[in-house]
Amino acid sequence: MIDDIKSDADTRMGKSVEALSHELAKVRTGRAHPSLLDHIRVEYYGSEVPLSQVANINVEDARTLTVTPWEKPMVAVVEKAILTSDLGLNPMTAGTVIRVPMPPLTEERRKDLIRVVRHEAEGAKVAVRNIRRDANHDLKDLVKEKMISEDDERRAHEVIQKLTDQHIKEVDQLLEEKEKDLMEI
Repeated sequence: MIDDIKSDADTRMGKSVEALSHELAKVRTGRAHPSLLDHIRVEYYGSEVPLSQVANINVEDARTLTVTPWEKPMVAVVEKAILTSDLGLNPMTAGTVIRVPMPPLTEERRKDLIRVVRHEAEGAKVAVRNIRRDANHDLKDLVKEKMISEDDERRAHEVIQKLTDQHIKEVDQLLEEKEKDLMEI
């Protein structure tokens, strides 16, 4: 029973950290990376699909992405989707290849992005702490129902706290890497 609570808390905390890493991947640095276009959706035969399902996305150089739609009529649709996205990118079409240059970030924009990244990280930490609170509450319920002893509860609290500390440390590490990446010129 205690093991179930521990493993559930560990899994949920891991998912929170993973969700943070996905959110941080969306934050644009000065460097080109295919995951920047992951959340862009395009109209494809009447339905909205992710860009990666209608085109091949590659890194040409450190500051340029190339998007190659699999069908020629999709070139204009994909270009428009990139242009109207919230990324502030200006794609250029050359035949069937769309080049997406990454504009360099200004100092002010870097600071804004760091603020956004810190906010995301704080949200992940809150999520991890909420999971800890839920797990501790479940342990208290087990003690009330006399299914485990108070000593078992105390030991389980310590293990859950260690899990929490470990996942908070992972969040801090992700944040530090992203901040370093953002400040790199």
